[in-house]
Amino acid sequence: MSHSPIRKDKTCLNCRHVVEQKYCPNCGQENTDSRKTFHHLFIHFFEDLTHYENAFWKTIRNLLFKPATLTKEYLSGKRLSYLAPVRLYIFISFITFLMIALFPSDIGKNINNNENEISSSLINQDKKEVKDSYKKTHFDLPPMKEIDSVQKYGKKSEKLSEFQYWLYEKVAHVTEHNTKKEIIEKFIESFFHNIPKILFIIMPFFAFLLWLFHSKKKWYYFDHGIFTLHYFSFLLLIFLILFIIDKIIGAFGVDSPVAFVSRITNFFGVLWMCYYFYPAHHRFYGETRWISFVKSLALFFINSIFILFLLIAYIFYTFINLH
Repeated sequence: MSHSPIRKDKTCLNCRHVVEQKYCPNCGQENTDSRKTFHHLFIHFFEDLTHYENAFWKTIRNLLFKPATLTKEYLSGKRLSYLAPVRLYIFISFITFLMIALFPSDIGKNINNNENEISSSLINQDKKEVKDSYKKTHFDLPPMKEIDSVQKYGKKSEKLSEFQYWLYEKVAHVTEHNTKKEIIEKFIESFFHNIPKILFIIMPFFAFLLWLFHSKKKWYYFDHGIFTLHYFSFLLLIFLILFIIDKIIGAFGVDSPVAFVSRITNFFGVLWMCYYFYPAHHRFYGETRWISFVKSLALFFINSIFILFLLIAYIFYTFINLH
């Protein structure tokens, strides 16, 4: 609580509303002297930091180990003790994708090692032959000239449709101008860069399904939206924890005696991610365990199909737009 002196002037500096007490009833701003000593500034900073830390760790603890507690507390009006759902999701997303950017995947490194082996076996060949042989090894696609010739002079049964020709032209362009390593690296970079967009597409759909599966009189779409934000924040947080553990353990080497720790945490982390939705759903919506179990399975199945479709569409879109 701030100990700054209250202003004698009863006019709010922010909205010009009349303030009879410490806080403005119109905008909520504290009606204290804006010119403060270093002592007041330090105390105010310490109080805000302590409050934020308490709220932050309380939020994280409940998010990880008490499914649906945050959602129930937020909708019941207890909001100052926890981070707001949107702020929580944005914060975890930012840290997660920052860590992914700082510590990229080792897939590109493994592909690079394979490329080096292939290159060493072709070291005595001409550069053009090396390039052609390499492409043929990985892609083995007829050149566009051959396809164009078939389209122009071939039999009707041999010709591609307009969509097939357009798709083949895109694939040929990508494979002719990129090696296997470059394609995978570009795809991984694009995938992680666009994960936030994918999640923002999935979350409204996820909340909509919850709305369809539950009483329209008892629950608003807003309620399902808050539940969804907390659930996806949990998924990202578990992924972040497992990612950090994997990178720390990985620094000791694959053959390190502590390597098994990463495998154990991954196993239990993924298990908790898969199970978490059931108790969260049961506790929040207050239905019987059997009904919650059936609805959880149905929601999991429907969302899995939707996510799979979305990922396939995204993979297709990303591939044809590689340069």
